[in-house]
Amino acid sequence: MGPAGDGSAGDEAAGERTVRVVLVDDHRMFRTGVQAEIGVTERTGVEVVGEAADVDQAITVITATRPEVVLLDVHLPGGGGVEVLRRSATQMADPERPVRFLALSVSDAAADVIGVIRGGARGYVTKTITGKDLVDAIFRVADGDAVFSPRLAGFVLDAFASTDAPPVDEDLDRLTQREREVLRLIARGYAYKEIAKQLFISVKTVESHVSAVLRKLQLSNRHELTRWAAARRLV
Repeated sequence: MGPAGDGSAGDEAAGERTVRVVLVDDHRMFRTGVQAEIGVTERTGVEVVGEAADVDQAITVITATRPEVVLLDVHLPGGGGVEVLRRSATQMADPERPVRFLALSVSDAAADVIGVIRGGARGYVTKTITGKDLVDAIFRVADGDAVFSPRLAGFVLDAFASTDAPPVDEDLDRLTQREREVLRLIARGYAYKEIAKQLFISVKTVESHVSAVLRKLQLSNRHELTRWAAARRLV
């Protein structure tokens, strides 16, 4: 395992080899930007064979294309990156043609990183990564390496250093994946209507999730919820 960030990847790194990749991110403009940055196969050795904007689309595209690497955003409509990993367990375990996952997210929250790594992702890099370093990370993950942005590697190692350590926050474990998504958006100041639009659910459903989160965490209002989330670096 090593950091992604030495800038060593480049045109010459790919050689004649091609790695087939699927992009999973709910922001179309971001997917377009990544495609433009790394998807010129002749230059990078990366062939983007599919894209998806939510969990269901991701499973459909991954099943249809069987890529070598999936670039996976953590926060997705339909259950998040962890749900994609859960539903891709068979493909990940295939001894002949394993599908490997590299999380690519704006979030550097410990809970997000640990969640997807425990779910089976081979690495986690943030969206500040350069195009060359991302290509390098893709090739390394395709080869079975584990790759992390430098500042994330430390607490990943800490989290896995002791089998006696709890895998994740026990309070956070009480929440479903969708409740965690709503929690983070509430803590970031989103209105119920904005959350509903982003997650493709109704405002009433958002309200139900917020009520469930407050009840499970024994909190009284969204202000307490925001403080709770900030203390755990979930915002």
